[in-house]
Amino acid sequence: MTEQNTTKSHKNPEIPDQETLHPGTEQNPMIENKQGGGGEEEEEELKRLLVPNVEDLPLSPPSAIESNFTTYFLTDFLYPGNDQYVHRHANGLCIIGLAPYHVAFKDELGISKVSFDVGKTDRSTIKVTGKRKKVMCFLKFVECCVKGSLLEVNERLIEHPQLLNSSANREGYIAIIMPKPQDWLKAKALMLSFEEYQKLRETC
Repeated sequence: MTEQNTTKSHKNPEIPDQETLHPGTEQNPMIENKQGGGGEEEEEELKRLLVPNVEDLPLSPPSAIESNFTTYFLTDFLYPGNDQYVHRHANGLCIIGLAPYHVAFKDELGISKVSFDVGKTDRSTIKVTGKRKKVMCFLKFVECCVKGSLLEVNERLIEHPQLLNSSANREGYIAIIMPKPQDWLKAKALMLSFEEYQKLRETC
């Protein structure tokens, strides 16, 4: 009898077989379905983050003032009704103007004239003129509520005083100043937010 030598192959347990390395599509349907479902969920989540809900959007985009400045209000500065606003930038720059309930706006005809000619050196005070009747007028001197270096006065108000009546918080601003940090902190301690200011004036 002829002996036949049979060679048996022994698999290395550390090396997976071919089926393990390359699983067939039909043999692993659950894996593919799971991967496909996860991709759809991630895509929906991405859309939710990138595309906001239309109902959550504001009726109009925020203005440059709303985006870049914080607004404060000071009431009755130096005399009753002298309400002013301060738009403050993060770099310390302040835009000063007349607040909505300023006494100068109470006249039915509004503000008809603005003058910065109140002295040789101090231009931080302006003279606002409004007509009550054809032969009568009233004057209001408005002094800046924040101490600082005067960078600019809004000279457009000289030829276009109606800007104070139509857009006092934007194009109708009075001046731009740069206060020292200690002067700003002192003034800020007396100021109100818009909600606080509106609530105060509506109850007065």
